[in-house]
Amino acid sequence: MWLGTCGFDGCPTPRDIQTFQPDQGGRILDRYNRVMGRLETVRRLNVPLSAVPEFVQQAFIATEDRRFYQHGGLDWRGFFRALATNLKAGRTREGFSTISMQVARNTFAVRRYPARSLRQKLTELRLSRLIEHSLTKQQILELYFNVIYMGNSVYGVEAASRDLFGRSVNQLNLPQAAMLAALPKAPSAYTPRRHPDRALARRNLVLGLMVKEGYVSANRLKGLQAQPLRIARDEYRPKDPNDSFALDAVREFVDSVIRGGTSDIVDLTVRTTLDRNAQIAADRAIRRQASAIQSEAGRRALVQGAMVAIDPRNGDIRALSGGRQYERGTFNRALLAHRQPGSAFKPFVYAAAMADGYTPSSEVDDDPIDVIQGRNVWSPANYNDDYSGRITFRRALIKSANAATVRVSQAVGIPRIIETAKRNGIVSQLPNVPSMALGSLEVTPIELVTAYAPFANGGFRVRPRLVKSISTADETPIWQEEDIREGNHIAVMTPQDAYQVTSMLQSVVDYGTGKVVRDYGAKGLIAGKTGTTNSGTDVWFVGYTPTVVAGFWFGFDNPAPISSDASGGRLAAPAWADFYINGWREYAPPTAWNPPPGMSMVRIDPTTGYLATEWCPATRNEYYKPGTEPTIQCPVHGPDMGDEQNPEWPNQREWSNDFGKKIGKALGKIFKF
Repeated sequence: MWLGTCGFDGCPTPRDIQTFQPDQGGRILDRYNRVMGRLETVRRLNVPLSAVPEFVQQAFIATEDRRFYQHGGLDWRGFFRALATNLKAGRTREGFSTISMQVARNTFAVRRYPARSLRQKLTELRLSRLIEHSLTKQQILELYFNVIYMGNSVYGVEAASRDLFGRSVNQLNLPQAAMLAALPKAPSAYTPRRHPDRALARRNLVLGLMVKEGYVSANRLKGLQAQPLRIARDEYRPKDPNDSFALDAVREFVDSVIRGGTSDIVDLTVRTTLDRNAQIAADRAIRRQASAIQSEAGRRALVQGAMVAIDPRNGDIRALSGGRQYERGTFNRALLAHRQPGSAFKPFVYAAAMADGYTPSSEVDDDPIDVIQGRNVWSPANYNDDYSGRITFRRALIKSANAATVRVSQAVGIPRIIETAKRNGIVSQLPNVPSMALGSLEVTPIELVTAYAPFANGGFRVRPRLVKSISTADETPIWQEEDIREGNHIAVMTPQDAYQVTSMLQSVVDYGTGKVVRDYGAKGLIAGKTGTTNSGTDVWFVGYTPTVVAGFWFGFDNPAPISSDASGGRLAAPAWADFYINGWREYAPPTAWNPPPGMSMVRIDPTTGYLATEWCPATRNEYYKPGTEPTIQCPVHGPDMGDEQNPEWPNQREWSNDFGKKIGKALGKIFKF
């Protein structure tokens, strides 16, 4: 019998039995070991025995095991009675399972051996004896009421009560209690929703058994049996308001790890890299901003959104939202949607330029440009045809100037830019075409966010991680990822290049297209870049600090213009600010992005990129790699120029540029050729 039951696998110890808790779908924990959700939706609600009314307990005992308090796990009287009945009938008509044996079947023996096999029955017998020696009768009864299968994928009396009657088990009346006790024998056959007549007859039989056992007086029987069955219209479907696309991604990962194994997915504890508070804030920010964009989109199609937030120090995913409305198993845009990033790709152009010896104060022409592609000519235009003439790289990125960026990409070379983006973490196909510099490629939100991480962490590529470990309910490890993971902490940029790109992207947030983030109240070290594709089809904002890189995307699933003036700064950046202000608590010290050792500081005129003089209207400290410092004093500002001090340097010269454009347009109307 020892070999035929637990054998070499081993039976549960008394401690295993005493600490057993009926599973409610496994647990998904965040990085602080807070429960975020369940691996599986198990229709079960565990309750203490004190929450189950005495007449409910009596109904089950009278029906399932009337000698429950007298036997030690196996009711020999019941066994011989069932044996005689079955021999007389020539087939199995009556079982002899006690409540203790049913507890064994639904806990430690579940799916261990084929159902109704001799080996399964012997195992139940042995385990029931162990259970009887390890638990009191009251503890066994409590366990029974939480593990018993009640049909319709419902486990336990509390979930069954809510499923059938729409109320908790402690609010039932006697006929309803009898209906619950009628189910365990054959849940599918006696379910009142499918077989009301059969269920009513079985319920009345249970009431009769309660009278027979002395739990109910005989004179009440007819009145109780005459009461009609009233079943709740809606089934019990537990929903977690915090369930999310992030948890779906966790479930898919766990399923891939344990597929083909012996572990039951619903019994697992999964520890993730997620932050529960950040996840809630991310989902809320997506819903709020998508709804706001919808109000001006003027289309019946649903505006969708996606976001990913990772820790740039190690690649841990802190939050992930794959859409505006979550439903289990639906398309996760954060991981799977390939969309054009637009100007959010430009940092890789300038990163390649920094590696090629350029600096943030290098100059480039921001004027209309024609690029010859075979027999075709590509003429990229700036937003609203706004050109600035000769400007620095920093200012070109602040203004997200297309023409200037294309000139930079032509100087550096598209292959170098592709190499930089790939090295940082872009895995999608990157076409070797001039328009690639302006984001005419398709990437997923997670790879774009991952590729920004080297800017934030000093030049190291990271690999996104979502799950840290998987273990059984008793904390036996099944899978665990090492802290030092292959593919992490590989230098892909020099710290100096990463610093210069970050410095420029800080200016984008402080003065440029990303200033909306500051306007909404986000403080501290923040860098980032907006992105808008042709006709306003996709809008992005990817922002980062020393502790988080987060990217937001909004658009339609079937690409179409959002609105006539859609832009990443106006439509995506507010969601980033919402998430950062309400969901992020890991702030970095002001010194986190200090210049790397070996860089030299030079005082320059930021409007020209030359060495500052006493007559320059604005100055700033710029940091350079040795040998790249400017050597010429600013030729634009001098004692006879009449310049006045103005600390808002990004707005300098705009009046003259605007005036020049107006003159140019007027002359263009006069001199038409």
